[in-house]
Amino acid sequence: MALRFEVLGRFNRARAAQLTLPHFVCQTPLFMPVGTQGTIKGLATDQLEEIGCQIILGNTYHLALRPTSELIDEMGGLHKFMNWPRALLTDSGGFQMVSLLHLADITEKGVTFQSPVDGKPMLLTPEESIQIQNRIGADIIMALDDVVKTTITGPRIEEAMYRTLRWIDRCIAAHTRPSEQNLFGIVQGGLDPVLRDICVRGLVERNLPGYAIGGLAGGESKDSFWRVVTQCTAALPEDKPRYVMGVGYPLDIVVCSALGADMYDCVYPTRTARFGTALIPEGVLKLKHKAMANDTRPIDPTCACMVCKNYTRAYIHCLVTKDAMGSQLLSYHNLYYMLKLSRDLHSSIIQGTFPEFVCNFLQTMIKTDGKQKCRTQRSQLAKEEWKEEISHE
Repeated sequence: MALRFEVLGRFNRARAAQLTLPHFVCQTPLFMPVGTQGTIKGLATDQLEEIGCQIILGNTYHLALRPTSELIDEMGGLHKFMNWPRALLTDSGGFQMVSLLHLADITEKGVTFQSPVDGKPMLLTPEESIQIQNRIGADIIMALDDVVKTTITGPRIEEAMYRTLRWIDRCIAAHTRPSEQNLFGIVQGGLDPVLRDICVRGLVERNLPGYAIGGLAGGESKDSFWRVVTQCTAALPEDKPRYVMGVGYPLDIVVCSALGADMYDCVYPTRTARFGTALIPEGVLKLKHKAMANDTRPIDPTCACMVCKNYTRAYIHCLVTKDAMGSQLLSYHNLYYMLKLSRDLHSSIIQGTFPEFVCNFLQTMIKTDGKQKCRTQRSQLAKEEWKEEISHE
């Protein structure tokens, strides 16, 4: 395996660890910004290094369409192609079974998509997904799984879970670079604890370098979401990284870290920036609001990022949704916030102050009437997130 995972500190189920990958030594818990086609919109790679980004996530499906995995391979792999010296993770393309369901046909062989680029059919099999990812060259590659939204119930959930287990064997057999790239399996099973348990046990038997918890953050209640994470982290190996896919709300990251998860990714920080919203300790700040027009304060007076040091709310208010600079500045700030949150989680666990950190985090986010400001975060941009497919990231 091209991975070493060392737990450095614990508080109950929460753990701080060092994750050594071929291109970077990472500290967990960690958040991974989503750069679907090898870029975080509006930010250069040196800016991402500057704010402490450890891993960028790219998408197999979209990179295979454009610029193509063959071209990336010819250029020396995605690291060289995008000038990124640190770690990379590539998704398998499985998420598009949900986001592009109207363009997809799922069978035992694989998934046939109608290309959003030219309309031509594209068959993505487990073997092809792994071959593409081998050419792209990411440090962590994901197995192709059968993904179903959590709002769907019935036999389709069981079908998808068992197909995910069958496909993992095909992924393992197709993987030609196990000494350079780490293949993670993905736990499926919807909100059914029996199916989740079957999938966890099946994947653990295959002794993979790491494991992801998939099929969540698709509209289910937080109680249901956290229950699944609790179940899966309790059953997954202690000496392997645990990755909760598609999770990017600050509250969810704090809670899932307390439940024993290590890695997260989401388009939320950059997508919400494009809608003129900043992440702050109290929840969110809408810079489009007319009250911002004359506000000379920084986005967050407690934040040390370049944006908060140099620009006012009033200035950014003039830019948001009108000028690309507004999205760039808010994306920079929002990612800085998420990456600092990850670092603070890591250090609080190491220093034995994790309970105090969580209490302070929650108290800051809770209004005086006891209602959570962050309650609306999950639904705030839900419609936009499903309409604006992840390829636009």
